[in-house]
Amino acid sequence: MALKFEVTKESEKTRARLGTLETKHGYIETPVFMPVGTQATVKTMAPHELEQLGVEIVLSNTYHLYLRPGSDLVAEAGGLHSFMNWNHPILTDSGGFQVFSLGKLRTITEEGVEFRSHLDGSKHFISPEKSIQIQMELGADIIMAFDECAPYPADYEYVKESKDLTTRWAERCKAAHTRTDQALFGIVQGGMYKDLRRESARELMDMGFPGYGIGGLSVGEPKELMYDILEDLVPIMPKEKPRYLMGVGSPDCLIEGVIRGIDMFDCVWPTRLARHGMVITRQGNISVRNLPYARDYGPLEEGCSCYACQNFSRAYIRHLIKANEVLGIRLTTIHNIAFLMRLMKDIRSAIASERLLEFRDEFFSEYGGKK
Repeated sequence: MALKFEVTKESEKTRARLGTLETKHGYIETPVFMPVGTQATVKTMAPHELEQLGVEIVLSNTYHLYLRPGSDLVAEAGGLHSFMNWNHPILTDSGGFQVFSLGKLRTITEEGVEFRSHLDGSKHFISPEKSIQIQMELGADIIMAFDECAPYPADYEYVKESKDLTTRWAERCKAAHTRTDQALFGIVQGGMYKDLRRESARELMDMGFPGYGIGGLSVGEPKELMYDILEDLVPIMPKEKPRYLMGVGSPDCLIEGVIRGIDMFDCVWPTRLARHGMVITRQGNISVRNLPYARDYGPLEEGCSCYACQNFSRAYIRHLIKANEVLGIRLTTIHNIAFLMRLMKDIRSAIASERLLEFRDEFFSEYGGKK
């Protein structure tokens, strides 16, 4: 068994649902937020610290690990779980988003994508089959089909061709995938065009993937447009399979995504914010680097039980960050991940008690007063 997904409760007021994902490396309660460990590590965090925060699954990046240290080396080490000493579920993305972000450094053909490494300019080629081979060597529990992520904005014809290519590549990925202990998810594309999104979803559903990513959102479009796409798309997706909204992680988008029926999320946002001295609180995001916090001896967030908030003041953490001490960004990262883990737990509790819409309103009344 590569993956078992069970919906344990469906909301009567929204499309939100509770569920459990079972993989070879453990259970995941959904809806879930997955911290991103691009280079086989969540930046500044040790695995045991993630466990203490309640993290059940992390995401690693196929493109980056292919370039360095190489998927063959990771396979020699016993796969990603052994290599990074993380004995819980891992998801790897296909590398598609990173490759397509290279712009002029890459060329797309029917066969795949030729690109130059952002590290040293060396030339590489990734096809759907190559992406799957890399991900099989990495050995994650959940892997993703190789897709083309169309930019925003893009015209209808371009997005249609891109969507059709993604469908053909998904077929090739499915044919290339032979590891029975991994679950391969298809990725729905189609840009901001509802009919193309529905077409993409139906084409992938016909192939029978065990789960479905929704890619190409949160790429610069207004949030209201993303929500509108989800409103139209999610109802046609299989109820018995997990839905994964890729690259989304801000509190407002997590809540609104869950309301619309999303089960899984990931984003570099909380750890990237932390490295810039930004922390997430119920009252909104604050930059602890700023001068007003130089003599603020309170915690990053009142009432937070994370290690950073229980032991250190805003003044001290500001000092560390201004002095370029690594502990500073470790503490802001701990807090930001703890915040999102607690938020997802609160969201699951709100679904269980049919209070999700009330929870949303209460949360936004504090968090800047807007969605």
